Formats: sequence, structure tokens, C-alpha cells
Amino acid sequence: MDKNQLIYVVFSAVIIIALVLDLGLLSKKNKTISLKTALIQTIFWVLLSVAFCGFIWFENENGNGKADAIAYISAYLLEWSLSIDNIFVFIIIFSFFKVKENNYSRVLLLGILMAIVFRILFIAVGSAAVAKYEWIMYIFGVFLVYTGIKMFASNEEAEFNPQENWAFRFMKKFMRTTDEEPHGRFIITRNNKSYFTKLSMVVIMLGLIDIVFAVDSIPAVFSIIPDPSKKLLIYSSNIFAVLGLRSLFFLLRGAASKFDYLQQGIAIVLLFIGVKMLIANWVHMPVWVSLLVIVVCITGSILYSIYHKRKGIRED
Repeated sequence: MDKNQLIYVVFSAVIIIALVLDLGLLSKKNKTISLKTALIQTIFWVLLSVAFCGFIWFENENGNGKADAIAYISAYLLEWSLSIDNIFVFIIIFSFFKVKENNYSRVLLLGILMAIVFRILFIAVGSAAVAKYEWIMYIFGVFLVYTGIKMFASNEEAEFNPQENWAFRFMKKFMRTTDEEPHGRFIITRNNKSYFTKLSMVVIMLGLIDIVFAVDSIPAVFSIIPDPSKKLLIYSSNIFAVLGLRSLFFLLRGAASKFDYLQQGIAIVLLFIGVKMLIANWVHMPVWVSLLVIVVCITGSILYSIYHKRKGIRED
């Protein structure tokens, strides 16, 4: 077994063990996650991601461990910051469907598992496309610049309406659903017919909406790791960020109104990454520059949000 295969084995083992712990200990039915527990879980996932970064640094077979580790942590922080922005949409969905707090954990876990499957598919397709057609990177760059400009000028969280969302309309049209109180169940049988409860609808909606999120995040991560042969770095940075999304949800759901300018910080990052992709053939920027921009923009937007509240924004 060479070192590259070893890294794959270690990554798979870490994910499986972490999911088993998550499923067995942290996702029990009717279990409410406290702020303290959410903080501990968030720290756990972050430390696990950082530990894997250290493993990449010391075990890379090509002697590029340091460069790969910096690329991995840059991609991870980018995906993590995009996940924070997505959490606000999740909060609106849970509120719209009136999901009880003791069902949050299981619903989020199933939605995140769906998101992981979609991310793996997106990355596989994206890597194959980039390997075959290098000009796709320019399309990614233009798309990210457009997305960054649109995100900077808009307030997507305030505008998001689950009832008007395509995923909600899709479920209502093609699925047999019920508004009956689920009592923790995902499917209810009435008159020999099975109905999807609102808990099932939330899980499916989270998974489908993550497809939209992935349309932004997957091209962005390719700007950090443009080499399609380094799929492990792309997979691991994405999956670790997504796995920590649930604990981050419980940690931040009471502070949604305290991050008014986070979206603008993320928009600046996307703009920078898009421009970087467009000028890559003429201007080379080392990965650490991307890491620095991500850290400064996200940290700066969070601090600015804390000390500068927008007028007319209700406190949580």
C-alpha cells in the first residue's frame, strides 16, 4: 500500500468512525442539542479536520505535503464559510415547516448525508470535466464573479421563501405528502397509503437545496485545488466541512441576526477566487494568498457584523 492509498484509507476510516459516533451517540430520537453540546461537537469536527490536515502534511508521497496541507485547509475554510451562510437558509426552512426542536438533530443528519452524496457526484463530474476541458475553469471563474457580485448586492436570507422554492414545489407535485403532526416519523400510513411527513420534506429539501449550494462551492474549491488528480483533497475538504454543518447549525441558530454582513464577506471571497481563476494563465498566486484572503474576509465580516448592526434588523 503506497502513501496515497494510505491517506484514502485513513480518510475513509475517520469518516466512518465519526459517523458511527454521530449516529449512535448524537442523533438519538427526541434528543435536544444544547448550546454547550453544539460547541463541543463543533470543536470536535474542527479539530478532526485540522488533524487530517496534519496527516496530509506528513504523509504525502510526492514531497508536497506542506503545499497540499495548505491547499486542503484553504478549501476547508472556504467550504466552512459557505456552510455558515447556508445555515441561515436552513433556519428558515425549519421555521417554515414548524419542526420541533427535538427532531432537529436526526433531520439535519439525514439531510447532510444526502448532501455528501451529491457533493461526491459533483466533484467526480467536475474533476473529469476539468481534466478533459481546461477551458471550463474560465467558465467557473466567470460564474463565481457573477455570483459574488449578485451575493454582495442582495440579501438572499431575507428573500428566501420555502413555499416558493423549486424544491418545495417539486415535492408537492410529485410526492404524496401530509401536514399531519409526524411525532418523529418520516412516513405515515393512512388507508393503506403511505404519506411523507413534513420531516421527510425537510430532509429532501435540505438535500435538494444543497445542490444549489454546491453549484457555488464546487467551482470555488477547484480554484484552490485546480489539479483534478488531487480529488482526495477536494473530497476531504468538502466532506469535513459538510459533516460539521449540523453542530454549527445548533451553535449559530440563535445568532442568525448577528451576522448581517457575512454574506458580503463571502461575496468578496468568491469575487477574488473568480478573478484568480480568470487570470491564472498570466498571474500566478500561491495558495497561501487565497488562504489569507479567506481568513481576512470572513473574520472581518463577522467582526464588522457584531459591531455594526443594520437598521431595521430584528434581534434574535
